[in-house]
Amino acid sequence: MNKLFLILSISLFSIVSAMAQGIDFFHGTWAEALEESKETGKPIFVDAYAVWCGPCKRMAREVFTRKDVGDFYNANFVNLKIDMEKEENIVFRQKYPVSAFPTLFYIKSDGEVIRKVKGAQKVEGFLQLGKSVLSKIDYSADYVKEYEKGNRDPEFIYKYIQSLNKSNKSSIKVANLYLKKQEDLSSDINQKIIFEATTEADSKLFDQLVANRKSIEKLVGAEAVAAKIEKACKATVLKAIEFEFPELLDEANEKMKEHLPKKASRFALLSQLDFCIAMGDAKKYAKCCSEYVKKEAKNDDQELHKIAQQMESNFSKDANIMKQAEKIAKKALDKNSEILDYHLTYASILNYNGKKAQALKVAKDSAEMATDRSGMQRIQKLIQRIEG
Repeated sequence: MNKLFLILSISLFSIVSAMAQGIDFFHGTWAEALEESKETGKPIFVDAYAVWCGPCKRMAREVFTRKDVGDFYNANFVNLKIDMEKEENIVFRQKYPVSAFPTLFYIKSDGEVIRKVKGAQKVEGFLQLGKSVLSKIDYSADYVKEYEKGNRDPEFIYKYIQSLNKSNKSSIKVANLYLKKQEDLSSDINQKIIFEATTEADSKLFDQLVANRKSIEKLVGAEAVAAKIEKACKATVLKAIEFEFPELLDEANEKMKEHLPKKASRFALLSQLDFCIAMGDAKKYAKCCSEYVKKEAKNDDQELHKIAQQMESNFSKDANIMKQAEKIAKKALDKNSEILDYHLTYASILNYNGKKAQALKVAKDSAEMATDRSGMQRIQKLIQRIEG
């Protein structure tokens, strides 16, 4: 599972084309947020900040605004920002004291803290933090005993499957055992069960989903079904990586091509990149990377920067890939020179490629981009590495 965790951390599936529609923060009091958490079943994420805090501002500007961050946190948490120095937030401050800003809280609907983290996070770390928190919550515990007693009521099975999926537990066995005994799969509740239980593309449930696609779309919407298909195919790609089984990768790509053709090309390139990283296949990775940049990322500075970072992180000892990474990082910087990370990534890659003087100049020139102490520390650390 270590390899799977690594790929989840670096997966290019997190790459998006725009910094738009980030976290939608809850507009209400702490008490109202607790009620919202109870009603939705989602834990609460709290950004406990101070208005003067530089790292807080940076995280609000560079992390919370990201579409991939928003998609994940909006789907899984009730999100709340709390100014810890405002008198109106004294009740929260007394129960959840902080000693640094920002402090990130993950809290259950009953007020119990799941996790408390001090300090600003980068995008990848923030996403992994949220996933780690979700993995600790078992929403299915209340259903297990009832199921073991023999409850097979369709509505109960549907909710049990939902709770298993939400707890990152497999619901496939429960769903298959239930559906196997159903003579009519066309009922609304059985169609909803098929939809909810479809988590992997390499499964009978996936085949049942696409076979009943039109009728299921009437129940949950076409967008929801399309998202479910894509998510199931991504899960199968991760299985291909975990078990080093390229046939599963091919199956996921073929099913995307058949059922979501407009997204299939991009999906195939991204999944192939991730698979090459896991297998350490530098030659194939370089070829796929060129194709991806040419077809999907050439006009997007975020994706260009992300892939340059990925090349440096995974193939820094491969001269050909690092030459390619240098060009890609420069393209990202040329398209948007106002982001500090782009300067630092380009300087770091130049240094790997033996261009120390140029790397040092880029790093030193980036000092004017630093908006807080953390930014200056990152620049100084990079300069020390280049000079050292």
